Amino acid sequence: MPAPIELLWAVVGLLLTIGGTFLEAFVANPALIWEHGLEPRSLGVTYQIGAVLLVGCLGGKTAAALSQIAYLALGLTLLPVFSQGGGFGYLQEPTFGYLLGFIPGAWLCGRFAFKMPPRLESLAFSCLCGLLSVHAIGLSYLVAAHFLQLTTLKTLPLMPAILKYSVYPLPGQLALVCAVTVLAFFLRCVMFY
Repeated sequence: MPAPIELLWAVVGLLLTIGGTFLEAFVANPALIWEHGLEPRSLGVTYQIGAVLLVGCLGGKTAAALSQIAYLALGLTLLPVFSQGGGFGYLQEPTFGYLLGFIPGAWLCGRFAFKMPPRLESLAFSCLCGLLSVHAIGLSYLVAAHFLQLTTLKTLPLMPAILKYSVYPLPGQLALVCAVTVLAFFLRCVMFY
């Protein structure tokens, strides 16, 4: 991709990630429409990880990684764009490792999304690789911070922290992977690339 288009995708990815941080993901249960009407149910996650993966699928590895580097830079220095604020003190938050994982996760997703033809299977694979990368970095940071006592979670033991930040959000994040896969496939067909 030409550099101006990658820069544009990086800006779009940054804006989507910031916006997705504060929007909770919901799904409608069509089986209950006849009984109760259309009731949205929370997935227990925000659209943040979906934005990270979507920019990888649409903008490629460089744009995706740049957008997440910019997101971390903004959150650590200028603006409270993270879910619980921002600033250098956020390095002590147990979720910061997952934010760090956005960079390699977005890069991997973008790399695999453009390495194969844009099919649902290949886009789903690239999103899953990105999501697994985010969780691997996040878990590594969480474990290291726990043993070095760097996090602000002094009262929460390691296993409940792993459950809270990796295991419980995973089903909702997998649902977002499905949504991103379909959306990216459709958009790439419409944009002819």
